[in-house]
Amino acid sequence: MKLASLKTGGRDGSLIVVSRNLASYVSAADIEPTLQAALDNWQNAAPRLNALYLELNQETCSGIEELDVAALAAPLPRAFEFVDGSAYLPHVDRVRKARGAEVPESFYVDPLMYQATSAGFLGPCDPVPVSSEDYGIDFESEIIVITDDVPMAVTAEEAESHIQLIGLINDVSLRNLIPAELAKGFGFLQSKPRSALSPVLVTPDELGEHWRGSKLSLPLHSTLNGAFFGNPEAGVDMQFNFAELVAHAAKTRPLTAGTIVGSGTIANQDTGKGASCLAEIRMLEIIADGKPSTPFMNFGDRIRIEMFDAQGDTIFGAIDQKIVRNEN
Repeated sequence: MKLASLKTGGRDGSLIVVSRNLASYVSAADIEPTLQAALDNWQNAAPRLNALYLELNQETCSGIEELDVAALAAPLPRAFEFVDGSAYLPHVDRVRKARGAEVPESFYVDPLMYQATSAGFLGPCDPVPVSSEDYGIDFESEIIVITDDVPMAVTAEEAESHIQLIGLINDVSLRNLIPAELAKGFGFLQSKPRSALSPVLVTPDELGEHWRGSKLSLPLHSTLNGAFFGNPEAGVDMQFNFAELVAHAAKTRPLTAGTIVGSGTIANQDTGKGASCLAEIRMLEIIADGKPSTPFMNFGDRIRIEMFDAQGDTIFGAIDQKIVRNEN
């Protein structure tokens, strides 16, 4: 099934069930008011939501409305926790190589992960407000999974059953703030503002054969200002699958229902498929030419992130955002 949240209904939105083709929706208020409430009661809520989803696709339920993606909030407008990994080591390798560093052997057996901001996510069509272009504005095209309650010290094999929803994220980064921040040895803070989620989140069964081994095996498409930027294969060169990432996050603490776990920037060894962030293109330029030639994003630039099924139909809808000057 496919789930989303309207911007109505307060800070946590109003839960809706969306048709497979993303053309229509029906309110899920009679089941649960918000997606977080549904995740808190997933065993009971999921079968009822799925039954409504089947009725919606067959057009046998009442209250069907035409879907306007611009009216959507993030499916989870705010989450209790968002932990972001860096499971695609080709991306890590290029970033480190550009500054003359090697990838430590430990990175191949121990996932990179940090605690990201989750107090508020941008909607799929919301502008990205930034105070200064000097911050080095970048997008990062990633995949996320949403869990139910995950016990502490869960194994990767056990963690797979706790992945309930899958979606996309634009993990906005302010690259010029990162070096000084990481040099403090305490991780990201100011360099990681609010991210944006795809219009809908989907259950694993919606992905069919493309969801296997806790990986999503389809290209992730990014266009910048309407021009092709990259479509790397998400199922290729992923060092750690999502079950392993969830288990890593839960090693010493349980995860609350609604926890978001990110894949990190999608990247392949094959650079012919483009990239999923500007930083990687700039790093390839540094490696080749000694300096970058591609600028970071400016106010007015637009990023679009989307994934299509084998028939060419959008799965999650598109994250389609413009960079704007923060006026607050």
